[in-house]
Amino acid sequence: MNDDVRNLVLGVVAAGISAALGWVARTYLWRRKLRRKQAFFGLPDNSECMLVVNRDPATSEPAVHRFDVFALLELSALIKDCGANVQVVTQDTAQQGFGERTEFCVGGPASNRRMTAHMAAMLPGVRVNVDAEPGPDRGAFQIGTERHRLEAGVTEYVLLARLTVTQRRDARPVFLFCGQRAITNQAATRYLARNHERLHRKHGNNSFVLLLKVVNSQAYGPDVVELVADVTRAAQTPLPSQTVSTRASHRAS
Repeated sequence: MNDDVRNLVLGVVAAGISAALGWVARTYLWRRKLRRKQAFFGLPDNSECMLVVNRDPATSEPAVHRFDVFALLELSALIKDCGANVQVVTQDTAQQGFGERTEFCVGGPASNRRMTAHMAAMLPGVRVNVDAEPGPDRGAFQIGTERHRLEAGVTEYVLLARLTVTQRRDARPVFLFCGQRAITNQAATRYLARNHERLHRKHGNNSFVLLLKVVNSQAYGPDVVELVADVTRAAQTPLPSQTVSTRASHRAS
């Protein structure tokens, strides 16, 4: 074997080794990223989760608002990426405790009785005005001593929460998407899909409650979302008995 042939063979072997090492490194990084995502969502391979569907309060027939359907599609993609299986149930038929399966619950208490139960059990510091009569506080969020009013199509709020209620390491979380309007539910699911890595770095697998603001949805749809504040402590602290202050917006700290 002359020098040219030997150098060619050595070059091919080196290229093959480099390609193999690169593939191994990319596979390792991809698997590590997937494992972190699965841990955050509580969705290991082939696990089961529950997606609780709300109803459209504007109709008398059982129906789901189209923006809530879009929210469900956003969540379904996340679940599929984790290699998990999903059971879709309606808000009036969901009967399950906490921690056995990951749960994604979509819709405010006016359209989802499961959300009402979760808020009473896990978010005693939050109240949502569900009055049917029009008024300035209709749909408003009260969180601790602050009130956040709805301006339809202009300024709308949604709570995004990841909650665990047991210290078991294998306990699965409950994700809540509680918006003032259906489009804000979709905005929250999209925010979670885009920011779950950052949220995992900040919160780990601990509980958190975030107040998000959807800006000018009549022009931008569910895409322009601002983080108003981490309201975990206020949301999990029972409301004081005194009169709360009214405030249309809240500046992020």
